[in-house]
Amino acid sequence: MAIQEILKHPHPTLRKKSKIVTEFDEKLKQLVADMADTMYDAPGAGLAAPQIGVLQRVVIMDVSPKDEENQLIVLINPEIVHEEGSQDGEEGCLSVVDFTAKVKRFDKIRVRTQNMEGQESEFEAEGWFARVIQHETDHINGILFIDHISFLKRTLYKKHRKKQLREEKKHEPRSTGKLRAG
Repeated sequence: MAIQEILKHPHPTLRKKSKIVTEFDEKLKQLVADMADTMYDAPGAGLAAPQIGVLQRVVIMDVSPKDEENQLIVLINPEIVHEEGSQDGEEGCLSVVDFTAKVKRFDKIRVRTQNMEGQESEFEAEGWFARVIQHETDHINGILFIDHISFLKRTLYKKHRKKQLREEKKHEPRSTGKLRAG
């Protein structure tokens, strides 16, 4: 188990569609364990495999109240098969730095998924739980929550992010290209 680096917008991996998981093995268990360590360390309510550079249809979340014991939920190959109603709510993302926005989502959804052993199931979710599932399943489809906001807000965020990246680059140590022995 290890904390992984969370990719940040505009990393190109975040825009790629993930592959279906076909092998339910130790590698999958290790991926989920690493994702859980990373999500809880961040801290976040959910994490999708592409956010740590793995293009597999794996999402995890924990929507339990902060004062209760952690309840990790793992969805393998999740698919939203029914949607109804709508809700508006504030969203942020571990891959979208320093930005939140109001996003319209379905209020109630039905999800078909597999567990860590590959067994299929379906369940319904609503409210906050449904919001988190929709946010995370967007990630495995190469979609970020900023794709659900107005063009103007998205443009302003991208401009702000480019400025952040320029500032970060200014403060990076410069390499002289020479190797020094210690």
